[in-house]
Amino acid sequence: MALQTSARQGLAVASSELGPSIAVAVLAARTIRPSSAPTTPTPSFLRDAALRSPSSTLSRLNGHIGLSARCYSTVAARPLQPQPRAFVPTAMRLHPAFQSRTPVHVYNVFPKRFFSSSISRSLLANREEVANRNPGSPTAQNAFYQVLLKANMPAIVVERFQSGRFASNDVTLESYHRALGMISSAAANSGAVPGAAPGTVSIAGAAGQSTPQIQAIGQAVAAHARGAGGSTATQAPGGPIHVVVNESFFGNVFRWVKFAAWFGLIAYVCMVVLSIAFEMVTTVKKTGNKVNSEVKAEKQTTKFGDVHGCDEAKEELLELVEFLKNPALFSTLGGKPPKGVLLVGPPGTGKTLLARAVAGEAGVPFHYMSGSEFDEVFVGVGARRVRDLFAAAKTHAPSIIFIDELDAIGAKRNARDAAYVKQTLNQLLTELDGFNQDSGVIIIGATNFPELLDPALTRPGRFDRHVRVDLPDVRGRIAILKHHARKIKASPAVNLEAIALVTSGLSGAELENIVNQAAIHASKAKKAAVDTVDFDWAKDKVIMGAEKRSMVIDPTEKEMTAYHEAGHALIRYYSKTSTMSLYKVTILPRGQTLGHTAYLPPLDRYSKTAKDYFSDIEAALGGLIAERLQYGPDGQTSGVSQDLVVATSLAYAMVARFGMSEKLGPMEFHSRFEYLSPATRELVESEVQRTLKDAQDRGIKLLTEKRKELDLLAKALVEYETLDVKEVEKVIRGEELVGRTKMPKGAVIMRPAGPSPLEGMTPFPGPGETETGGPPPPPVAPPPVGKTC
Repeated sequence: MALQTSARQGLAVASSELGPSIAVAVLAARTIRPSSAPTTPTPSFLRDAALRSPSSTLSRLNGHIGLSARCYSTVAARPLQPQPRAFVPTAMRLHPAFQSRTPVHVYNVFPKRFFSSSISRSLLANREEVANRNPGSPTAQNAFYQVLLKANMPAIVVERFQSGRFASNDVTLESYHRALGMISSAAANSGAVPGAAPGTVSIAGAAGQSTPQIQAIGQAVAAHARGAGGSTATQAPGGPIHVVVNESFFGNVFRWVKFAAWFGLIAYVCMVVLSIAFEMVTTVKKTGNKVNSEVKAEKQTTKFGDVHGCDEAKEELLELVEFLKNPALFSTLGGKPPKGVLLVGPPGTGKTLLARAVAGEAGVPFHYMSGSEFDEVFVGVGARRVRDLFAAAKTHAPSIIFIDELDAIGAKRNARDAAYVKQTLNQLLTELDGFNQDSGVIIIGATNFPELLDPALTRPGRFDRHVRVDLPDVRGRIAILKHHARKIKASPAVNLEAIALVTSGLSGAELENIVNQAAIHASKAKKAAVDTVDFDWAKDKVIMGAEKRSMVIDPTEKEMTAYHEAGHALIRYYSKTSTMSLYKVTILPRGQTLGHTAYLPPLDRYSKTAKDYFSDIEAALGGLIAERLQYGPDGQTSGVSQDLVVATSLAYAMVARFGMSEKLGPMEFHSRFEYLSPATRELVESEVQRTLKDAQDRGIKLLTEKRKELDLLAKALVEYETLDVKEVEKVIRGEELVGRTKMPKGAVIMRPAGPSPLEGMTPFPGPGETETGGPPPPPVAPPPVGKTC
């Protein structure tokens, strides 16, 4: 009767009698059952051990299998048929005495398929026969081992090598180690078996075991083969054998490190994805709203009565108010109102205030946006906001659209601009052309640099009118000062006309700042009203910069600064051709300078003569001339650097721009200076040097004649630090300044007495003091008195 064989791979825990060093045993079981299949001659190797390729998944077999205590050769006497689902890693003969003895939990270890390589059955049988006939030949044994390894049968190699009945050397030892590695790899790939009994661990957990641990597994197999096996002392004969493989410490560490790395990577990717999604959702919500804070209409309360110093601009804008109030008035004779108005002028002259006043006078909605608010980080937002702005204005028509800093989006286009920049400007041009002039929407733009705007934007039909808003004249400054003075509690003795006369060239915003600074200064002094002293202090701060009274200056350097500023003041005071008048001179550090000499024009002037420019050059070189007269050419300081820049610029303008050189004649060289011939450039430079030399000679002559006045004024500046024009006149006449307190001599410039912002607060104890008291503060010099305007 033919026999059919099925095998199951398994793992069993060595009994306690084998010792704690043996952890896992690789066992094989073969069950024999009758088969009706006809027998056919097969090679000896397959007749002895019917082997099958293991399944790719783990299989568990719970059965009562008797294990023989003796290990037999794979050559058997009975022919067996190969079974399709059986696998026997080692050849074990069943013994009847051990049948139905112990249930064993068997797990498949090798996921590879048997006979997956090109090894034939005949070759296996032949190599086995040769190895068995020559047990003392390591070469024969290694040849059989190599064929077994190629056939994916490492367990037979381990059992045969550990039996000790066959010769071995370094080559066979290497094959043995390779077989152990294959067992370990197969166990690691198999993993745990679902549904295993509690407390049972598959050999897949031995993936992290070292080579000695795998050797212990093999030794357990050999021990069973030589008769060391037996039932577990602590278990019943019918109880299952549980296999447990402990993982090494380093294996545990590596597994947790790998888990932490993967967890961190996945968490980081999730955070990045969530942040990008949040930004996208926020952007869509922000740009998707049709009516948002960017295009909401504002109701203006500003009127033309609140705007001063630009009467001509107000007159031109009054027509817009009439159009918004009564559009039919302009269409009776076929005329069309302006579509857009461009306000041009220096900063602080009231362009935005004028636009608000137009909306306030007409009583229409006011849509305001700055040029920098259109384009942001996200591409395409600018064009979208332009459309939303004009759509909102048309919805609330009649209305006004005001775009401040128009040059931010309306600059001249060039080929190097980004596409989104061009999209914003193109959308603005399209919107300006896309609505009718009868729609009741007026566009007002404001810019400080009209030369930067694209010509397509400023042409008629888009911005039809260009309104110039210049700096206020003396009448405008008086009106601005009076308007802002009504908002504070000013003393009746304050002469705002006098302040307006000495603030030529200041904008309306700077005049408002003077009034505000004066009110703050009076509040710090706890005065009942803002007086002239407060206005003078605020005016000097705006014109000359803030004082640096705590700055430490050497007495010698202080004297040099006094001579430098005295030279400027005397040349300006005694010059017969100058139209500028001396206002105030000080050696207190202000802004970026160690001293300052201020001049004021008698009236607003818009053109200057050659004499005026020549006088300005003399005054600019006055500090250098005074230093050389007092300390010699080697005593000149670096404080004249900015004076030389001013003087050279004026001389160059006279020669190259204004045609004020007799030698060169009425020619303009500045616009094409880089294209001039070397000879012409040299001629221009020589004329500039000649102009500077003539001005220096005249200044030296003047200060040499007034050397006594120069010494008196320099000495007075060291003593008083700040002098106005009337005090300068008294000093050069040799008169004493009654009521003025001289500054103490020393390196430190003392701060004049005045209310401190820390007055009334609890003093902080310093080093060597207690909280209950301390040394008294040093005396402070009294403030200077006298008229300073």
